[in-house]
Amino acid sequence: MASEIAVLGGGCFWCLEAVYQQVNGVEAVESGYTGGAVDRPSYEQVCGGQTGHAEVVKLSFDPAQISYREILEIFFTIHDPTTLNRQGNDVGTQYRSVIYYQDEKQHDTAKHIIAEMALVWDAPIVTELSAPQPYYKAEDYHQNYFQQHPFQGYCAFVVAPKLEKFRQTFAEKSRKE
Repeated sequence: MASEIAVLGGGCFWCLEAVYQQVNGVEAVESGYTGGAVDRPSYEQVCGGQTGHAEVVKLSFDPAQISYREILEIFFTIHDPTTLNRQGNDVGTQYRSVIYYQDEKQHDTAKHIIAEMALVWDAPIVTELSAPQPYYKAEDYHQNYFQQHPFQGYCAFVVAPKLEKFRQTFAEKSRKE
């Protein structure tokens, strides 16, 4: 079976990247930008909040090892899908909760998961469901960020706890170190 792609935004891409790099069946994770109006935006432009892009991760995964549904279950566990344009102290449309489905099957799966999550969370789900948009890989220094900087302040206090939550909640899906 061929690999599939998932594109997800749930706050800072460093957080999502660090988690999905630990998921069995995920073959590659890349940080990038999508959903905006500027071609090949820079990190500074996206952080300025004027381009309309979201920080996202682009995942390549083996559906024989992990389903798109499971990818989304992890997504809804490691970020707060009830805060509009914000994850913790990261505020702005670039940090929005968004799923960029790649085909109708992903669209339908995402719709069902969002409806299920509405029964789990105490506040309304604000996760956007969007058609694919032009995607731009983030600068090289953003790739594998947590792996390269685990003791940097943001990584130690924001990324590491999300990674630990993933490992505790989805131990059976976590790669063994």
